[in-house]
Amino acid sequence: MSHVAMTNARENFPELVNQAQYAKHRTVLTKRGKAIAAIVPLEDLELLEQLENDRDVTEALKRLKKAEKNGYLTHEELLKRLQD
Repeated sequence: MSHVAMTNARENFPELVNQAQYAKHRTVLTKRGKAIAAIVPLEDLELLEQLENDRDVTEALKRLKKAEKNGYLTHEELLKRLQD
């Protein structure tokens, strides 16, 4: 993984994208020495999104279990009551 200043990234953007696409290289973009963004292979982004989705599902299941334990209605129970 390399760090590239935004001014250099603008000049070399096509090359940075090619490195991400073909060499699976990650590049951190910096502004005034501070990391602000990254150019990463699409597979990295897809993995990150999947991990976020998995985390969201885990958190939702944990909250549902807690709600059921505390006597709250499940989504299905609420829908059934609304239909009656």
